Amino acid sequence: MKPDDAPRTHTLDELAALVDLPKRTVRYYIQLGLVDRPDGETRAARYGSRHVEQLLEVRKWTGAGVALERVRELMSGEAPPVPPRPRAAGTVEVWSHLVVADGLELTLEPARAGLSPEDAREFFNGVQALYRDIRNKESGP
Repeated sequence: MKPDDAPRTHTLDELAALVDLPKRTVRYYIQLGLVDRPDGETRAARYGSRHVEQLLEVRKWTGAGVALERVRELMSGEAPPVPPRPRAAGTVEVWSHLVVADGLELTLEPARAGLSPEDAREFFNGVQALYRDIRNKESGP
């Protein structure tokens, strides 16, 4: 590997400037385990692209108001559960509405139910299939 091909590393000062965070905050995130420890110690510590990516990810989540403990869960790959929101006056919710048959309708707020769009689609398909089965039994032999 030629010197030009070596991965780019940064000092703490350079890293903090790259991700637009104070050095103290970078150290704190490392202490919490949100960001990997640097290669080397003290003044010889070097940070690479993975550190930049981790810090940008933490900054994105904290900028959105996510607590650091939740950021840790998100960065470790846990699926984010959707916390139920209080239903107050003025709350806007998006509901899915399925007309199964005349007089039979189903409404669902997938996020509050903890369902992905694919899960909601599968649920609706299952409801329709169940309704068809029930109707077929009634009209059968």
